[in-house]
Amino acid sequence: MPDTYADQFRATGGMDFDLSKCPTEVDIFTGKSSARAAIKDNAKAIQPLAHKLYGEANRSILIVLQGMDTSGKDGTTAAIFHRTPPLNVKVASFKAPSKKELAHDYLWRVHDVCPGKGEITVFNRSHYEDVLVVKVRNFAPAEKVEQRYEQINNFEKHLSQNGTTILKFMLHISHETQGERLRERLEEPRKRWKFNPGDLEDRKLWPDFMGAYETMVRRTSTAHAPWHIIPSDSRSTRGAIVSGIVKDTLEAMNPEYPDPGYRPADFQID
Repeated sequence: MPDTYADQFRATGGMDFDLSKCPTEVDIFTGKSSARAAIKDNAKAIQPLAHKLYGEANRSILIVLQGMDTSGKDGTTAAIFHRTPPLNVKVASFKAPSKKELAHDYLWRVHDVCPGKGEITVFNRSHYEDVLVVKVRNFAPAEKVEQRYEQINNFEKHLSQNGTTILKFMLHISHETQGERLRERLEEPRKRWKFNPGDLEDRKLWPDFMGAYETMVRRTSTAHAPWHIIPSDSRSTRGAIVSGIVKDTLEAMNPEYPDPGYRPADFQID
C-alpha cells in the first residue's frame, strides 16, 4: 500500500501509462462524512502552512487542475483553501485567448500569472488546454501541438528550478458521472448559470479527449512536475485526496517565518 495519496495516485509508467486503468471512483473512506472530515482536517492544517509560506517569501506553489467539464475544479479549490484567507492564494482561469494573447506565444499569458515568491496559485484549466482542446478540435496544426509537450516540460522545469513546487491533478470522472452533473446544471436553478451548450459538443468527442489526456500524461508527467490522476466521481473523495496531497506537500516544504532580528528590548512602544 502506498504511503501517501501522492504515491497512490501519481501517474506512472511513462509512455506505457494507460488512462483506462485509472479508476474514477475509489473506496478509501467509510463514507461521505469520513471524506468530509478529512477535508476539514486538511484545510485546517493548510491554513497556517500557507501563511508561513507567505511570510517566508522564498518559494511558491503552482496547483494545476485539469479535467473535463463538471470534473470539479471549483469545488476542489474550495476544499483545499476554505480555511485559508486569500492573502497569498490566487486562482487563474484560462478561457479562449484574447487578441492580445494570440499575438504572443501560447505560454506568454501563463507565465504572467504564475505564483510569485510566497504565493500559491491555482490554475483552473491551464496551459494544457493547448494539447487538449486545441488538439482535439484541430485549432492548431498537429506538428505545432507535438512541439508543445517538450516546450511545456521545459517551461515547468524552469519554474521548478526557480523555486516553484508544481502539483498537477487530472480530475478523472466517468462519462456517466459527467452526464449526471450536466443534467444537474440544467435542473438546479443555482447551477444553471454554469451550463454551456458547448459542453455537449465536447462530450460527443469523449474518446478523443480521453486519448488526448492519456498522451498529455505520458508526455508531461515528469520528476519535477508529475501528474496525479484523481478519482473524481465522488466530490468528497476528490476533495479529500487533493487537499491531502497539498497538505503533505506543504508539510514537506516546512516553511518558516523569517526572523528579522528584532527583539522587544530593542524598541520602546508607548
